[in-house]
Amino acid sequence: MLVLRLLNVVAPAYFLCISLVTFVLQIFLFIPSMFRDPSTTPLFSPALLHGALFLFLSANALGNYILVIQSSPEELGKGLNLGEGAEMMADWLDGSRSPGSALPSTHYCRLCARVTQRHDHHCFFTGNCIGSRNMRNFIMFCLYTSLACLDSLVAGMAYISASLSMSFANPLAFLTLLPHSISQFFSGALLSSEMFVILMLYLWLGIGLACAGFCCHQLLLILRGQTRYQVRKGMVVKARPWRENLREVFGKRWLLGLLIPMLNVGSDCRRQKVK
Repeated sequence: MLVLRLLNVVAPAYFLCISLVTFVLQIFLFIPSMFRDPSTTPLFSPALLHGALFLFLSANALGNYILVIQSSPEELGKGLNLGEGAEMMADWLDGSRSPGSALPSTHYCRLCARVTQRHDHHCFFTGNCIGSRNMRNFIMFCLYTSLACLDSLVAGMAYISASLSMSFANPLAFLTLLPHSISQFFSGALLSSEMFVILMLYLWLGIGLACAGFCCHQLLLILRGQTRYQVRKGMVVKARPWRENLREVFGKRWLLGLLIPMLNVGSDCRRQKVK
């Protein structure tokens, strides 16, 4: 439990550090290198369009990240029927659903010390549990984080291609880039800044693919009307049309939520009332 609590503090700090490094590299290194002659740069140049795209992706990723943290699960016992007696409270502290709870798949998290409605999982990178209140923002956070990482990957490859005068037309060039760069770095033929960018390329690729895969897996569970907690516990859920499952998570303002970070005020799950 001590290791998990430590991870719950270190993981968000690690994510914020990676985000800050990515922002600095994009703004002060990648985007300026795209300008051949700033005095003659047209208004809709590829460099400006890339900068606007990166800022849009970063703003949505950071905005949804903040909303995931702000839309925290319910405090223990707040608005929930936890039942009476030490036996029922022991069920909560054991991580199981209380017999007195009126909501399905409600879960008590030891790390958060809170009860989550429609609990899915505990995310260490946000230091928060993911449930009915922040599921939509969490999916948008994963989506835009993946896109921002892939965007940084492409910009970084363009920078390395121009700096080292190499081509990535052959897919094997990227796979062999790291071992060749390590040997050149220790031989003194490669600058420290270029080596750091190359290491960040592989980090962006890993984070981007991981977030994309997690986002697709989460959407598949939503279409089936399930959560990861329900699948792990073997809970049987009532079959419903996939449109209703999507509407329950993304709400009626789903299109606006794709473009602007906003609370999921239009979803059905936020209107649920405890009997």
